[in-house]
Amino acid sequence: MTPPVLLRMMDGMEKAPMHPSDLITKHFRLVDAQKKALIKLGLLTLRDLLYHLPTRHIDAGKSSAIELAEDGERVTLYGQIEKTGTKKSFRGHVPMGEAVLRDKTGKMKLIWFNQAYMAKMVQPGDFVRASGTVKKRGATISLINPEIEKIPELPRDTGPSLFNEGGIDPEDRFLPVYPESRGITSRWFYHSIRRVTASGILTLLVDPIPSDVLLRYSLPSLATALVWLHAPREERHSLSARKRFAFEEIFFIQLERQQARMLYEQNPTFLITPDKKRVEEFVARLGFPLTDAQERAVNTIFADFASSRAMLRLLEGDVGSGKTAVAAATTFAAVTTRPSGQTYGALQVAYMCPTEILATQHFESFIQYFVGTGMTIGLITGSGCRKFPSKVNSGGWTDVSRTQFLKWVANGEIPIVIGTHALIQKSVKWKHLAYVIIDEQHRFGTKQRAKLVQKETGDATRAPHFLSMTATPIPRTLALTLYGDLDLSILDQMPSGRKPVITEIVPPGKRETVYEMIRAEIRSGRQAYIICPRIDEPDPDKEQALIAKSVKEEAKRLQEKVFPEFQIDILHSKMKPSEKDDVMELFAAGDTDILVATSVVEVGVNVPNATLIIIEGAERFGLAQLHQLRGRVIRSNHQAYCFLFSETKTDKTFERLKALTTAKNGFELSEMDLALRGSGELGGGRQWGISDIGMEAIKNLKMVEAAREEAKRILGEDISLTKYPTLMAQLEERTRSHFE
Repeated sequence: MTPPVLLRMMDGMEKAPMHPSDLITKHFRLVDAQKKALIKLGLLTLRDLLYHLPTRHIDAGKSSAIELAEDGERVTLYGQIEKTGTKKSFRGHVPMGEAVLRDKTGKMKLIWFNQAYMAKMVQPGDFVRASGTVKKRGATISLINPEIEKIPELPRDTGPSLFNEGGIDPEDRFLPVYPESRGITSRWFYHSIRRVTASGILTLLVDPIPSDVLLRYSLPSLATALVWLHAPREERHSLSARKRFAFEEIFFIQLERQQARMLYEQNPTFLITPDKKRVEEFVARLGFPLTDAQERAVNTIFADFASSRAMLRLLEGDVGSGKTAVAAATTFAAVTTRPSGQTYGALQVAYMCPTEILATQHFESFIQYFVGTGMTIGLITGSGCRKFPSKVNSGGWTDVSRTQFLKWVANGEIPIVIGTHALIQKSVKWKHLAYVIIDEQHRFGTKQRAKLVQKETGDATRAPHFLSMTATPIPRTLALTLYGDLDLSILDQMPSGRKPVITEIVPPGKRETVYEMIRAEIRSGRQAYIICPRIDEPDPDKEQALIAKSVKEEAKRLQEKVFPEFQIDILHSKMKPSEKDDVMELFAAGDTDILVATSVVEVGVNVPNATLIIIEGAERFGLAQLHQLRGRVIRSNHQAYCFLFSETKTDKTFERLKALTTAKNGFELSEMDLALRGSGELGGGRQWGISDIGMEAIKNLKMVEAAREEAKRILGEDISLTKYPTLMAQLEERTRSHFE
């Protein structure tokens, strides 16, 4: 039976049949702002619209009364609009919409920041349902950024028993709240999706998950799940539907990763046979003993080298745990192995870094590790090429032309090549590329790996062994999902002598005390980082920007008013690579006392003498990123300090930042971050390419493992998925969208 609300919506509308592949614009009259918003959200077809899932539901059966509303509480209210208007606040920079809502117990303000247009959606006299967070300040009570829905009449009751008293149609009890974008509202999605589902389109959808998998895990079908999520009659229905879509997303990620691994392993690879005695001698020259965790990682990689299948491994280690030493030892093993069938030459290693600063740093480190071994090391970045050793100085490097450098790589004369993404350009040809190391490249995927599979003269296509390294703390479930195609090795020990970083949360009134401590440390020979969220002063028209510190202005303030006696420099992502290199060289040499920077220093920058770091606006960073930033000052045996400067005073923010002071290591911290912030916020769910509903599954190890096993089982039966045409089509679509 069609609900009355749908009959009202459908009255007078176009009755053209709908198909999932139809463009949204075929069935809906849209203004330009709505079209742009839909494109921004990636919604083009009716199928896309159906998969635009609500983030939560408001239970209208648990409505409140204005006089009972508590500060900070999320409520649903029914009432009548008395007046509306727009104005600007925050020094006249932020547009606001306002309305006054009255019910039989009192009245309150409805306020929309940066959404003045919302006040124009209703008129005095309208009956509405409003849901939002209550804010009380003295005698004033407001509802902040509420969702609002016009209704034909007020329910008979407006108290907690509204639903039980029969005041609301069961079809309308749970109001879905959808992700919005400027120009399009949750309300528009609510009505539009209702119209689409009422058209009978759900019968045309093919469920991509095999029926036996649905049955095995008690998951609803696609059509049922869409109804239950967009218009649930009971809370358990929406929970079951969310579970199904979470499983679906993780299942397809696993299917994609596992298939990529199986296809990669079909290529023959290089047999690398380490000379254990020479490796031990090389490690002894590093100047420090390997930890037990490092030795385990090295031996595991050697076992992979001896396999007939190419290694695909992720090395996850806390900041400062010694991943570079593992990379160096395994690189030595590779380049001291002769190519198959040859009594001369060496296998080649590519070491790819995310930035020129880090690539140059690793080039310098490898020179120290390999000096005296007779090995040639090359560096290739967008700025140029270098070669070690130089002809005139056996202990140093020299600049070389790109043309000559590429010739040496192509004929195998440079066995170790370090660089940025320049390593996978078409112009770079290899003789015997046997081992690829990727440093801090979380999204270096199958397409890029495929570029590194080499065709050798008179030989079959060969796949190099692959090692990805990360210092980003990742919960186990997320690692199993994102890196489902990689075996996992963990460095869970720190080199001996390293002291834990002392981490403190600093309120605004305690800044001067910290500045005095920094002054004393610098005078004793140490250096400091100060991290800011922004490069330039923000746009004053943006509310959130008003309190965010910028690198340029903060460096100026510190130099003039706080530390005039010290040398201060800046570093940020908009600087030219050569400028960044100059700044880092001066800082590494000790010529700069304080480096004011953005999070560009987050990854891998190594200055052992820098033992202090201040992070301005710490609440603006995820815990994983804060942990990475803190890692910049754990590069020596000196006591290191991290000070978190925060302007917010909320308990939730303080609890989250406090986790950074209590977690024993990055792995523990990542699990705390997942629990405290919510899966959709972990380091920004978007950066992983996983939706918020998919990230919910990351909290459920059993679900991740189930999806992983199902993907392996299906691919084990048929790696090409010809027996599962729906799965194959869906997977091809996902892969195509990733590579576009």
